[in-house]
Amino acid sequence: MNIAFVLLTHNPDEPAGIERSVAALARGLHGLGHEAFILAADPPTPNDGDDVLRLRSLSLPRPAVEGDLTVLLADPRPVEDEVRRTLAERRVDVVCWVDAVWGLGYLAPAPAGTTSVLMVHVPRTDEPLLRSLEHAQEVVTVSPFMVRDMAEQGVDTTGWRVVPNALLHDVTAPSPAEREEQRGHGPVRIVARAEPHKGIAELLRAVPTDLGRAVEIVLAEAGFEYWPGMQREVIAGCQALAAGLPGVQLLAGMPWQEIPAFLAGAAVTIVSSTSPETFGNVAAEALSVGTPVVGYGLGNLPDLVGTAGRMTDLEDGPGRLWADAAGLLADRAGYHAASTEGPRRVTGHSSAAVASAFLDVITRARG
Repeated sequence: MNIAFVLLTHNPDEPAGIERSVAALARGLHGLGHEAFILAADPPTPNDGDDVLRLRSLSLPRPAVEGDLTVLLADPRPVEDEVRRTLAERRVDVVCWVDAVWGLGYLAPAPAGTTSVLMVHVPRTDEPLLRSLEHAQEVVTVSPFMVRDMAEQGVDTTGWRVVPNALLHDVTAPSPAEREEQRGHGPVRIVARAEPHKGIAELLRAVPTDLGRAVEIVLAEAGFEYWPGMQREVIAGCQALAAGLPGVQLLAGMPWQEIPAFLAGAAVTIVSSTSPETFGNVAAEALSVGTPVVGYGLGNLPDLVGTAGRMTDLEDGPGRLWADAAGLLADRAGYHAASTEGPRRVTGHSSAAVASAFLDVITRARG
């Protein structure tokens, strides 16, 4: 089967959950013997592989905001024509609009006979989402939380299928002896996209003076943001806060293929998002290498993490996150139980397993 994913902002190893989930799913489909590629906007990058195809009729600034796309698609016909032509020339069986807007789901320019699948990774109930739903033969989302949340917002989620995000990189977890060493002396490592709702500034304001270990935070810049300059504002604000905190380092963004190993070297990680994580890619990557996760019990995180970490109420604030992390590190038995549980929580998130689940959805759509 030949499957196309349309995601305009996609770049190889982009530090964003949707882009990474699509890359992992495409890899899983390849491994199962299917063809899969990602259709994205110009400009190309030096790291583009054979599975990334660029639209010549649309070029996005980096970073882009949704308003940029609105202006660029004021007349959508050139892009629609190129997408439709490309899908036909490639003999695509199934096209997945990865987002209502950034994935062109609201336009859905598919050739006749091509199965259209809409992916809904983030909550939205606006006109583009409603138009996208009209075009889709199947709707896929990333967690039961998303099905519940969208239904509560008045969207008919009857028939939606849950296909979780897959892990893109495989890294060997530390041994129990290495874990014990990390429990005693390892750093707290935190990874987040430079976005206000990731809660990094609030977390920095609450760093305890008696933590007794290093804190290393990676803030990554993606190819999109909510308003111009958002990511730079977040990074500058966090840099100012970290500058006055002994033992706290704000690290430059690193290639995402290095992140699982970075998390594997942590004693614990904190996911401080103050709005619900619809899946939780960073948490899943930490769990895969046995690093316990502490966070707010929002969105999909409680279901994903389970007993492989600690969840707390948002109302308890960032101080409680630090207290939970310290408490877990001080509890030898509880820590190792959480570390051992982590990889078990994500055994079903391999690229092959997720691709197989996705193929089940496609089979239903085409049946």
